[in-house]
Amino acid sequence: MKKSSGAFIIHFVGLKNGTYVYEFDIDKTFFEAIENSLIEDGNVRARLSLEKKETMMIAEFSVTGTVNTVCDRCNDPIEMPVEGNYRIIYKFGNEVSDDENLIVLDPDAYELDVAAPLYELLCVSLPTRILHKPGECNEEMMALYNSYTINAGQPDEDDDDWDDEDEDDDWEDEEDEDFDPDDDDRPIDPRWSALKNLN
Repeated sequence: MKKSSGAFIIHFVGLKNGTYVYEFDIDKTFFEAIENSLIEDGNVRARLSLEKKETMMIAEFSVTGTVNTVCDRCNDPIEMPVEGNYRIIYKFGNEVSDDENLIVLDPDAYELDVAAPLYELLCVSLPTRILHKPGECNEEMMALYNSYTINAGQPDEDDDDWDDEDEDDDWEDEEDEDFDPDDDDRPIDPRWSALKNLN
């Protein structure tokens, strides 16, 4: 992600210990600065509550609004509501962090670029599958989609051959009737016989 505009840069050097609140308006220009963005446009209000301490900063992000992306089914534009919260701890040091919620800053760092965590929060606030409501998808695209879907919406005629649970039960019963663990006269697999003779 490219370095964002100054609107999303927080200069924390010189700030006294305490809590500071920042607000951001996120629109089309925000998403245009992000390569291969899943979101094309939006009208989002974001808020950052930044608590500065001696050796760390605790950032509480929140977003609410709407974003424009594309439907996973018909690929037409769709407007989706977004709302969510995200907490990140920024710690000063030189170690490597494996925790996505803990970011280690160089001791000489003097600013935060909060565009990336805001974008991540917007993405995770979207549902797993982004779909139009039934009947709202592009009809031409849906017709094309259905033409490439084999037996779309139709049950498989061969399903009956595999759904007969009674047959499976009968087979298991037959196996149970033939098996007697105490029957010494039952045939023994020759491979097991060879193993028994190893002793």
